[in-house]
Amino acid sequence: MLSDRSYMRDSSQPPKTSVLVWLMVAIVAGFLLQTIFLRWFDAGQGFTNLFALSIAGMKSGKVWTLVTYSFLHSPANLLHIVGNLLGLYFLGRELLPIMGDRGFLTFYGAAVVTGGLLWSAANWANGGLVVGASAGITGLLVIFASLYPNRPVTFLLFFIIPVTLKPKYVALGLLGLDLFGFIFYEVMGAVGPFGFAHSAHLGGMAAGWIYFRYVHQGTWSFSKAKETIELPTWAKKKTATNLSPKYKVNVGTKIDLKEEVDRILDKINSQGFGSLTDEEKRVLDSAKDTMSRR
Repeated sequence: MLSDRSYMRDSSQPPKTSVLVWLMVAIVAGFLLQTIFLRWFDAGQGFTNLFALSIAGMKSGKVWTLVTYSFLHSPANLLHIVGNLLGLYFLGRELLPIMGDRGFLTFYGAAVVTGGLLWSAANWANGGLVVGASAGITGLLVIFASLYPNRPVTFLLFFIIPVTLKPKYVALGLLGLDLFGFIFYEVMGAVGPFGFAHSAHLGGMAAGWIYFRYVHQGTWSFSKAKETIELPTWAKKKTATNLSPKYKVNVGTKIDLKEEVDRILDKINSQGFGSLTDEEKRVLDSAKDTMSRR
């Protein structure tokens, strides 16, 4: 984790609360408000109708529910919000340094909206209501599984049994479960055995795959591919030599090194770790070695 490195800590400034913490706080706050209105003011149904995603609400123009439904959870099932918060925390702490605050929050919102739109399309004729942050969580899971497909991950099945699996198998298993539930239950207007909003999960997964494929890997392009001309071998070597100069960052003194590290950290915070060049990564490694020799 980047935050574990000594040169990532700035003693002159207080630590910044990450967007992951604020997002989790917002989810908990939404659940508490939902519960308070239901238990104390006997207005839970009105609160739910105003902020939960429903076909009736969409038909009446409540488009904001495409986002707000993710901050509500089933008051009758505490595991619903606990499971989503745990998933958001463990996936978020791994992906946030890579995606950056802005990229993480933007993607999470896009996954929630995509899941809400797909659920609305699948249930437009049947009606219904959905709450929960699962669309965002499944989107983050797909990104994590795409980045680290073979990293062993141990989690507690039913919060009791430890199970170690590779992320790619977890994502594929969830994809199969949601496809099955979507085709054989949701499309037919029936509720599956677990009560999942399978279409919302699938929408979040689709958003995760699109992000990884076209944003993270940097292959998204609206321009036509340029025509290339095959060069002879001797010309390729000469061209590669002339067009590939190496640039060194001036970090000759500790002051220069600190200024360069500060600039790189600002870039990570705004654009994510994946935006760094190889030279900038080498500067961070050099700073780490310098700090460890103190």
